[in-house]
Amino acid sequence: MSNARWIGRCAQWGAALALAMAGGAALAQPASGFPDKPVRIVVTFTTGGAPDLLARVLSEKLSSSWGQPVVVDNKPGAGGNPGADFVAKAPADGYTIVVGTVGTHSINGALYAKMPYDMVKDFAPITLLATTPNMLVVSPTVPAKNLTEFIALGKKEGKMTFASSGSGTSIHVAGELFKSMTGIDMVHIPYKGRATAIPDVLGGRVTMMFDNMPSSLALVREGKLRALGVTSAQRSAAAPEIPTLAEQGLSGFDAVSWFALFAPANTPKPIIDKWSAEVRRVLKLPDVAKKLADNGLDGVGSTPEELAAYQKTEIAKWAKVVKDSGAKAE
Repeated sequence: MSNARWIGRCAQWGAALALAMAGGAALAQPASGFPDKPVRIVVTFTTGGAPDLLARVLSEKLSSSWGQPVVVDNKPGAGGNPGADFVAKAPADGYTIVVGTVGTHSINGALYAKMPYDMVKDFAPITLLATTPNMLVVSPTVPAKNLTEFIALGKKEGKMTFASSGSGTSIHVAGELFKSMTGIDMVHIPYKGRATAIPDVLGGRVTMMFDNMPSSLALVREGKLRALGVTSAQRSAAAPEIPTLAEQGLSGFDAVSWFALFAPANTPKPIIDKWSAEVRRVLKLPDVAKKLADNGLDGVGSTPEELAAYQKTEIAKWAKVVKDSGAKAE
């Protein structure tokens, strides 16, 4: 081969290698230009609850830092399954993610006979956002002033009703767990979200509800609802005056709600990592941390790997609770 041909061939190889390296770099870092268009955060419940609050906090901060609109899209109903399924089937490009809950991503798989999505295989974990206790709340017209009196009242009356923001939520399963541990005959009344459930609790049309603390704490402090206990193992720093159910006689009662971001499965890892890092940064901002704490939320922020491990333990935990309580999705 002549020198001229050899030089020409080397030039061709060099150009090909440069293109390959450039392509490889583009594949290795697909998040470099992300996001370059509007982003959607799907909330699987109505406005006014903890998932919605978290999504709107993130929307404000991320829109500012990313220079792109971050839109909150509420898709309530059926324990959050339709909204979660919408994201599971969305393009795996990071532009559509979901605020997953303890229900949509750990309870529902055991509660529903048929699920439209796989809680693990159809999603890529991003970060654990926050946790919060549920509160057992009743109307002030209910004569019981504490848990002991409430249990006695329930056994005397023979039948009570409890509201939830939907079948499969921690609010629902906490009620089923309470029912099985106390022996009170209780009927579950599922709603499409806490916004439609709370008015019936306030009006005394439903006996009680295990509501997320961010949703009901203000109503408790205004005297519109009475809190009989929190469902966490320890008292909440947001309302230390409210005793746990465990310390009032229901030993071992622990039903904490959690909220996390998930993307569709197969979303490129650099995009997942960018989401995770940016959201963890936002959660550490003083004004965000204060807003969450004021609403009874304990901000967390985790790596995708930590969220995956946590979700695994939660799925096992809630599967046992559902089995032991005999709970079913209506």
